[in-house]
Amino acid sequence: MDRRSFLAGCAGLSLVGRTGEALGQSGPLTKIIFPFAAGGSGDALCRLIAQYLGPALDRNVIVESRTGGDGLIGIRAVKGASPDGATVLVTTGPTMYLLPMVETAPSFDAAKDFVPVSQLVRFEFAIAASSAIGVKDFRELVAWLKANPAKATYGVPGSGNIPHFTGWQLEQVLGLSMTKVPYRGSALIVNDLIGGHLPFGITTVSDAIAQHRAGGLKIVAIASATRSSFLPDIPTLKESGVDLVADAWYGMWLPAGSSPDFAKKVSAAVAEVLTKPDVKEKLLAIMLIPVGSTPEELTQRLAADTAFWQPIVKATGYKITN
Repeated sequence: MDRRSFLAGCAGLSLVGRTGEALGQSGPLTKIIFPFAAGGSGDALCRLIAQYLGPALDRNVIVESRTGGDGLIGIRAVKGASPDGATVLVTTGPTMYLLPMVETAPSFDAAKDFVPVSQLVRFEFAIAASSAIGVKDFRELVAWLKANPAKATYGVPGSGNIPHFTGWQLEQVLGLSMTKVPYRGSALIVNDLIGGHLPFGITTVSDAIAQHRAGGLKIVAIASATRSSFLPDIPTLKESGVDLVADAWYGMWLPAGSSPDFAKKVSAAVAEVLTKPDVKEKLLAIMLIPVGSTPEELTQRLAADTAFWQPIVKATGYKITN
């Protein structure tokens, strides 16, 4: 199953499940709030989770995209929801720890305003170079950038996110002054790389891999700690001589005040869903790597990523106005 076929299939998934006892809560778990637009891999993840989680918890589970404010609209909706098990948030880890760092007046605290449930999947970022500049690996890309300082430009999908801050780190580590161009999504970055209008970009592996395989661009490095199972022949940034690691993940949270015991039951059900062979196959088809975790492990991961990125974000001076 390829990525396009799976995403198309997920768009038509019926929102299945059965009503049943509330597992110790006063209301059933019925709604997964996804704070971004429908149609992408994150939306597909939510619908796949809903499809299997409903029967696992013996209740109805639906998905609602609540977009706006770089994820803030959906996050605030769950923050203000009743802690009765009827509302759950699924979003990226970076959304939960980066937004409070870049807001001038943080509108939420992930550790205080939400009850952790589970880390769901992780995904990887790539350094992708235009085939037009003729580089074969990351070291050659760096040499090209140093030889062409006036053209040292790179694209990132938006601002205030992991690609944005990874690009800033690259500039510091490499000692290069480069121009960052924030695009409205990765598709536009890929188009400009193919067209030779952009030397390189930082985007997800899933968004760049098709054109990498077709020769439209060249993925020269993976930003994760280890090589990608999807591209095992491509070295990491660390292997390429840059001590830099950046990846991301999706997690699940309940509103503050929700029962920790209920969170554990949902976490156990999610873990069971993520181990199903057909679920793993469908997730890997869209390059989401199943993880699963306990609520405690999610708390630890959020705290570790917050501690790691806080000084980096502060050093950039980047802020958004609420």
